[in-house]
Amino acid sequence: MRLPQPHHPLISIINYAEIKQLPSAERFSLVFDFYSISLKRDFNAKLKYGQQTYDFDAGIMFFIAPGQVFGIEPQNGETIRHSGWMLLVHPDFLWNTPAAAAIKHYAYFGYTVHEALFVSEKEEDIIINLMQQMQLESQANLDQFSHSVILAQLELLLTYADRFYHRQFLTRKIANQQLLERLENILAEFLSDSEMLSQGLPTVQYVADRLNVSTNYLSVMLKVLTGQSTQQHIHDKLIEKAKEKLSLTDLTVSEIAYQLGFEHPQSFSKLFKTKTSLSPVEFRRSFN
Repeated sequence: MRLPQPHHPLISIINYAEIKQLPSAERFSLVFDFYSISLKRDFNAKLKYGQQTYDFDAGIMFFIAPGQVFGIEPQNGETIRHSGWMLLVHPDFLWNTPAAAAIKHYAYFGYTVHEALFVSEKEEDIIINLMQQMQLESQANLDQFSHSVILAQLELLLTYADRFYHRQFLTRKIANQQLLERLENILAEFLSDSEMLSQGLPTVQYVADRLNVSTNYLSVMLKVLTGQSTQQHIHDKLIEKAKEKLSLTDLTVSEIAYQLGFEHPQSFSKLFKTKTSLSPVEFRRSFN
């Protein structure tokens, strides 16, 4: 991209205006060895990340973890233009700090199949200001405080991004409610299919794949909307189905457990008691 060498060996803040030319006029893909946090606007190409293609008419943030693939596709042979900022952080910069583990738990680095983060002008200003502060610090003479200062700024930026993502979940409540309805239908369909259940319990990955979202996205969305994780939703649906079978059939507890996809009846009984404070036998007795 014809950029100068970074001032800091493990972190770099790039103003997109300084990128003179991208590697190709044709569609190409890139894989980074480092974390990338980008704030882009007015990008006249298409960016393919996971299963989603992004347009950049307005301010958008997107997050790429080491080893993830993304592609850039110029439109109609036009020269690529863009504005915004990009922060690149090598994993070694985070080594032996709490941030090394924390960054892996931010769900937005796993949003490879659904959506980027749409930010308002005010939110853009906050992110740009933080990136500029990090740029100044990384270009200053390194001393014993440099790493701690930049790390604190990075952690603040990630916290703001987390806040903005949660705001986006709330402002897109109708779309997410529709996703929740589809989740309910998928679980109902699975639990009514004896052939599917014979292969085992429905997994979080299975549900996410059916919804065409990542497991992280689904979990955060459900937490915001319902306060429960995907796994908790699956367990709740299993218990509902179990209650139905315990109250309306003469099947034994073991038969019900196997029908619901449990490999061991003890696992079913343990989950049922955790959720209802009653064993399956006690529930059936109290219901009758």
